[in-house]
Amino acid sequence: MQERNPEWDFMSRTFFVLSLANMALVDPGFRDKACEIIDAIVENTLTIEKEKGAEYFLLSYARTSGKWRLNPPQCQFVDGEIALMLAARCFVKQRVQFKQLLYDRVNRIVSGIRKSPVLCVESYPNECWMFDNSLSLAAIRMADVLNGTDHGDFLAEWIRTAKTKLLHRPTGLLIATFTVNGTPAPAGNCPEGSTIWGASHMLQIVDREFAEDQYRRAKAELSSSFFGFAYSREWTSGERISPDIDSGPIVPFFEASAGASGLAFIGSRAFGDYEFFSKLLTSLNFVGFPEENDGQLEYHASNPVGDAVLLYSLVLGSLWKEVERRGRDG
Repeated sequence: MQERNPEWDFMSRTFFVLSLANMALVDPGFRDKACEIIDAIVENTLTIEKEKGAEYFLLSYARTSGKWRLNPPQCQFVDGEIALMLAARCFVKQRVQFKQLLYDRVNRIVSGIRKSPVLCVESYPNECWMFDNSLSLAAIRMADVLNGTDHGDFLAEWIRTAKTKLLHRPTGLLIATFTVNGTPAPAGNCPEGSTIWGASHMLQIVDREFAEDQYRRAKAELSSSFFGFAYSREWTSGERISPDIDSGPIVPFFEASAGASGLAFIGSRAFGDYEFFSKLLTSLNFVGFPEENDGQLEYHASNPVGDAVLLYSLVLGSLWKEVERRGRDG
C-alpha cells in the first residue's frame, strides 16, 4: 500500500479502527480483542509519524508543491485521522494515555483551523480537503464528549462559514479542494463523490441537519441506478474533469467512479438509505470479482483501503450513537 499510495495505507488504518470500535460497542465480548488490535495500529502509526513525519503518509508532491501557508505547518489529513482513531479507542474503553494524546491533538487542530479565513487546515501545501477537515470536526466533537470540553460555538461557526464560503452554488454541496483562503483548486470548484459521501457522514455528529441536507443533495446529484444496480459519479453531471487517484478509473458513458461508489457505501448506510446501499452491493458483487472460501468473502478487485471502507459501511452506527448518547447525558 505504501508503494501504490501512502494515503491508502493511512486511510485503511483509520477505517479499520473505526470498524473495530463499532463492532466492540455492539459485542462487549469482543472489546478487549478490538482494543488490542486498535492499540497496535495506533501505536505503530504514532511511531511512524514521530520517526518519519506526516509526509510518510502523503503523496510525493507534498514535498515538491510549494510552501505550507499556515505556521507552524500541520497536515489535517494526518492530524484528523489520528485524532479520530484515538477518540474511537477511548469510546470503546478508556485509556488515559490516548485520552491525553487526543486532547493535545485536538488543541493543535483547533489552533490551526482558527488561522484560516475559511476555518480549514491544509493537507498538502496550500491545499485543503473537505474530507480531511470533516474528519477533524468529528474528532473534535468526540473529544468534547470524552474530555468534558466544549467547542460547540466553534463547530457552529465552522458550519456557518462553510455554508457561506465553501458551497458549490449550483448544487449546494460542499466543494472538495481549496486553498487556505477558500479559493477553489483548479479542478475543485465542484463537489466530488469521493469526498461528500464520507464528509456528510462525519458531519452527522457535528450538525445533523446540515449533514442530512448534504447527503440528500449528493444522492440527487451523484447517484445513478438501473435494474437493481447502483453507482456514484465522482462529479456532477456535465463536469469534465480528468480522473485522479481519488476518483479511480471512470467507466465511460456511465461516468461511474470506483472511489466515489466505494464511499457511497458509507453515506447510504449512515443515513439509512438501505435501498441505495443494497443496489451498490449488487453492483459490487457483479464487478468486484467476489470469491467465498471457508465462510470468508474476498473481492479480488479491492485492496486494503477498499476492504476497510466496505467493512466500516457494514458495521457503522454504534459509535456515532454512543457519541450522541454520552453527549446528551453529559
